[in-house]
Amino acid sequence: MTPRVVTGLVAVVAILLMMTGTLFTVQQTQQALVLRLGNPKRVITEPGLNFKIPFFEDVYYYDSRILDLDPQGQDMSLIDQRRINVDSFARYRIVDPLKFYQTVLTETAFRDRFSSILNGSVRDALGRTDLADVLGSKRQEVMNEITIAVSRRAEEFGIKVIEVRIGRTELTADTTAATYNRMRSDRMAEAADFRGRGQEQKSRIEADADRERTIIIAEAEKESQTLLGEGQAESRRILNAAQGKDAEFYAFFRSMEAYRAALGDGTTMVLSPSSEFFKYFNKMGGK
Repeated sequence: MTPRVVTGLVAVVAILLMMTGTLFTVQQTQQALVLRLGNPKRVITEPGLNFKIPFFEDVYYYDSRILDLDPQGQDMSLIDQRRINVDSFARYRIVDPLKFYQTVLTETAFRDRFSSILNGSVRDALGRTDLADVLGSKRQEVMNEITIAVSRRAEEFGIKVIEVRIGRTELTADTTAATYNRMRSDRMAEAADFRGRGQEQKSRIEADADRERTIIIAEAEKESQTLLGEGQAESRRILNAAQGKDAEFYAFFRSMEAYRAALGDGTTMVLSPSSEFFKYFNKMGGK
């Protein structure tokens, strides 16, 4: 191989190396930042083939798509001091590669720093909220508050926050046990209140029943005494009428009743046979 051929080959290789170091491609999912000796020169956001000065200019590529940020879940306290475990995530896009480069340089560094900002915003928002709001109708308001807080910090990184969401939200083991104990205490207090009100109602019903019973018995005794008095009065009236019609028979009838009451089985009486009590025994021949 002659020196001229060798020189030609070296020249071809040098030209190829120059062309390789001069040309670079930006894909459709990328955006590029060109640096000349470490100083930013231009930002390329359109896909295609581009040129740079070899050995003097470097190219940093950044993704132009919507990206996800999913930091590790964290334990935090709500406004009612209950602790929960929250797993949040965000979606963002790099809109200013130059500022992104100047602030964090790489996406790995960005994820570390912005994860702390996201978790801090979530912690601040939930620290002013109770569990019912986080899981209930006010959840979207909490999400909006967190999104606004994170978006305020996004500009300094050259990104745009698309949305922020809270994924998994659950009570910690200690909070779950405390919540269960509090619910059990509430139910026991409610049951005791029901029993107390039932006992009070029972006592009131029993008192009303006793009072009504006393009134009924009193009225019945009053009525019985009235009827007894009326019966006795009617009996005396009948006896008086009978005495008026036949006094001798009336006296005889009354004596027979006295004999029946006094002379029962096994009765022993010591009286004079001529006493007034036995006068009808001595007048067997009377009418």
